[in-house]
Amino acid sequence: MSLVSVIALVSATLFAGAALYISLVEHPARLALSDSASLTQWQPSYKRALPFQSGLAVAGGLSGVICFYLTADFRWLAGSIAMLANWPFTLFIIFPVNKRLLAIRPVEADRETRGLLRKWGALHNVRSALGAAAVLLFAWAAVTAG
Repeated sequence: MSLVSVIALVSATLFAGAALYISLVEHPARLALSDSASLTQWQPSYKRALPFQSGLAVAGGLSGVICFYLTADFRWLAGSIAMLANWPFTLFIIFPVNKRLLAIRPVEADRETRGLLRKWGALHNVRSALGAAAVLLFAWAAVTAG
């Protein structure tokens, strides 16, 4: 495996792992809290995860594009599309929900807030699926390269 393919695979794996952890562990635990506590936990968690996950999506996506350029293997391109699709999906679909959640003060959290958190979780599952798809495509390409 070349260094760039390792970067693509590791970045995608870290992204997918973080996204899946949020979807399968952190968010369900968050929803078990009161409305106010759920929002209190979500707000700083979101702010901390944003640069981490966005950076991994870019690193994985761009390095996968380079692998495609070097090998002409469609799996690198398909995985890159899955990784980079997280950006427009987040900006146009998830960000409006994020913006609303960030505007609510935790003491004002109510049933509507919980509904927004549930919606956010469902949308975040798409990010988890895109990351997992990229990992599978990159791993498939890396294992059969040669």
